[in-house]
Amino acid sequence: QVQLVESGGGLVQAGGSLTLSCAASGSIFRIDTMDWYRQAPGKQRNMVASITSDGTTNYVDSVKGRFTISRDNTKNTLYLQMNSLKPEDTAAYYCHAKLFAGNNYWGQGTQVTVSS
Repeated sequence: QVQLVESGGGLVQAGGSLTLSCAASGSIFRIDTMDWYRQAPGKQRNMVASITSDGTTNYVDSVKGRFTISRDNTKNTLYLQMNSLKPEDTAAYYCHAKLFAGNNYWGQGTQVTVSS
């Protein structure tokens, strides 16, 4: 079992920055890949950025150059640094963890609202 708790969301003006955090607990040694997903009202939940256990990162094209995903294994925490935020980045952001065994876990989500 893995528990994920996100924090750091909020309201920010376009062009501003926010850093999301996701604290992991439980069987964290079993975690392979961790990701950030986002879901806007009425839309699908889509992956924004991912990072594997060896540090390989991947980003959706719309956030490349603006968002940075990182993982501090000493603190069992996943981060998403978001710069140059745009109104279209407004969504609920969810932390996701996939174990080496294939199990999937989700956090409760944190809201990011970017005003124009």
